[in-house]
Amino acid sequence: MLYHFLYPLASEFSVFNVFRYITFRSVWALLTALVLTILIGPWFIRFLQRLKFGQYILEDVNLHSKKAGTPTMGGLLIAFSLVTSVLLWADLTNIYIWLSLLAFLGFACVGLIDDGLKIWRKNNRGLNSRNKLLGQILVATTVMFILVQHPAYSTVLSVPVFKNVAPDLGWLYLVFAICVMVGASNGVNLTDGLDGLAIGPAIVTGICFAIFIYVAGNSQLAKYLQIPGVPGVGEVTVFCGALVGASLGFLWFNAYPAQVFMGDVGSLSLGGTLGFLAVLAKQELILIIVGGIFVAEAVSVILQVGYFKVSGGKRIFRMAPLHHHFELKGIPESKIIIRFWIVSVILGLAALSILKLR
Repeated sequence: MLYHFLYPLASEFSVFNVFRYITFRSVWALLTALVLTILIGPWFIRFLQRLKFGQYILEDVNLHSKKAGTPTMGGLLIAFSLVTSVLLWADLTNIYIWLSLLAFLGFACVGLIDDGLKIWRKNNRGLNSRNKLLGQILVATTVMFILVQHPAYSTVLSVPVFKNVAPDLGWLYLVFAICVMVGASNGVNLTDGLDGLAIGPAIVTGICFAIFIYVAGNSQLAKYLQIPGVPGVGEVTVFCGALVGASLGFLWFNAYPAQVFMGDVGSLSLGGTLGFLAVLAKQELILIIVGGIFVAEAVSVILQVGYFKVSGGKRIFRMAPLHHHFELKGIPESKIIIRFWIVSVILGLAALSILKLR
């Protein structure tokens, strides 16, 4: 809204000309979401405590019994700050902004239902896996169906490093993109098991895709780096700024020892949105590298379950997802978190370097 109210004044007051720059508005979207989250956070946590919206711990997991009762559904705080900041700083005539919001809020609704059922039932059993997956697929399908109708968006798949390998998947791209979004959503959800473990890599991934999206939306940069350009998508950099700012603000309260957990309303929405940002930037395969932590956590669960079934009860890891394996090996929680963050930063830098490899 600030963009629409103040930028037209640039013809009379040159100072308002800064609103035309995506970079300026992205930084202020980040700062706005960050400050909002930190200011509202204490009140919001007390509100959750009054409602007794506490975390329930799985009966077969005794690692975090002391954390039972910690306020959950903190993803609502991220959602409020993100949406407010985007509405203030983004160009609301841009279709990609609204699709990003739709993806975020859609996945958040699935997570909200899941969290609500856990609180209502007073255990850690929310939506069953089938219904949760169906909800995620429904959101991803809706967003992608609208996106592929846009004339400026193509169904070409960009393959990193190989500049001449760009197959047009047609309607198969719709299926592929849905898998990317749902997979990312579940990857972040599985990673969200320790204080600050998921939000740290989510921040790194958000920053990386802010850069990817800005480059994709800038025709000159896209041409120079020989990557697919998407006219108009650069505005989503403002959304990315708000996402990173809200996530940083949430980390203020979620850092070890956590005062609040994000819940599925936070993890599903962050993951699904990061998957959608990868689709918007035409860097879907890069997400495997940038979000390597989320991929490793998801793969550890798949391998554990698969091997358990075929081997008659044997395990690869002491416990899955992967972070629990390291906990059972005696590594302190805080050390696991910091090490995962470090790996995430390394993966982010590696992914950014691939921009120049063609």
